[in-house]
Amino acid sequence: MKNRPADPPAPLKRALTTPLLYFFILGDVLGAGVYVLVGQIAAESGGAVWAPLLAALCLALLTAASYAELVTKYPRAGGASHYATLACGPFFGFLAGFCMLAAGVVSVAALARGFGGDYLSEFVSLPVVLVTVVFLTALALLNARGISESTRANVVATVIEVGGLLVVIALGAWIVLRGDGDTGRLTELGTPAKGPVAALLGGAVLAYYSFVGFETSVNVAEETRDPRRSYPRALFGALLTAGAVYALVGVAATVAVPTATLTESSGPLLEVVRAAGGVPTELFGAIALVAVANGALLTGIMSSRLAYGMARDGLLPAFLTKVLPGRRTPWAAIAATTALSQLLALTGDVSTLASTLVLLLLVVFLLVNTSLLVLRRDRVPRDHFRAPTLVPVLGALSCVVLATQIDRDVWLRGLLVLAVGAGLGAVAAVRSRRTP
Repeated sequence: MKNRPADPPAPLKRALTTPLLYFFILGDVLGAGVYVLVGQIAAESGGAVWAPLLAALCLALLTAASYAELVTKYPRAGGASHYATLACGPFFGFLAGFCMLAAGVVSVAALARGFGGDYLSEFVSLPVVLVTVVFLTALALLNARGISESTRANVVATVIEVGGLLVVIALGAWIVLRGDGDTGRLTELGTPAKGPVAALLGGAVLAYYSFVGFETSVNVAEETRDPRRSYPRALFGALLTAGAVYALVGVAATVAVPTATLTESSGPLLEVVRAAGGVPTELFGAIALVAVANGALLTGIMSSRLAYGMARDGLLPAFLTKVLPGRRTPWAAIAATTALSQLLALTGDVSTLASTLVLLLLVVFLLVNTSLLVLRRDRVPRDHFRAPTLVPVLGALSCVVLATQIDRDVWLRGLLVLAVGAGLGAVAAVRSRRTP
């Protein structure tokens, strides 16, 4: 393959330093998933919630290493879709972008279900259907109001949600110190239906949801001052920090609350607060609701902008390019993605939606790891991070292994989405060949 010419100067301002990029990625990863899914992970793996969280971290680091090489080799926006297009052509590039869009819609639906659970019940008891409709409508209106308002809300919410996780860790330590914790549950890996290995992998599928978000950081590569050095450091540092926090949250939940109680709660971290005492449950409920709402808002922004961009490129219906005259926000894309999230929230539970999201992202990550192996033949006139060849191989295999742990019902839902994406991808590939 011929050497590629140097990329033209990036039109975006390079303003992100390594610390700023680190906090950007950390804020994206340390999201609302762990607030909602700890109980579901316990149901899959048993009391040792920390184990699947650490397993998911190790698996995520494999694909993160592939992203680190690709980002520093091709420091431009586009992400998985761009890499898959370079390596395998427009069909696979479209499929990667479509799966990212679908994953965003599913994620918002899962968080909407989580918002209407036990955390909200600390204040008021309302039908889940009503809560999801009002919640998603409010988020859509904030999204449509403007990106500046949304990002200002995100800064405040990120500080609050991280503070909530630190409170849970501190309360778990307090319960152990006063002699009320059960550390024996930390080694209970397995359920009556699953042995230790199957339980670990089953829990890791759900835990994987807690680490997604790092892949969106590739879109700020053009705005990073020295992506070759900054991106790998910020990426691995943020993931390891998030992994440590999540593992400690898992330990706190395990020692503080009986496994059966965790699995039956849609607000599992609230059970830790109740067990510890001293902190008003209403206060922590409010923190958790802010975390869930913030995660849904950020993902909704990403999904609507991705749908708008794909429509602008002729890959989705042109209707989705319509914007509000004054606000200049993509109202049609916001309305469409919100409506799809609403439909999914009303037809699936949190566990099913989270597993569907993970399945879609596993397709994306499989394409990324495979693309890296193909693009090893491509040379660029710059130094870049290089992962050992075994890493993308293991990353691709990890995607396959995790996919085998996903339930049949989730596969049926995911295959429907993939079939739609494949059909649209075939149309996009034909168009690209006809267009000079």
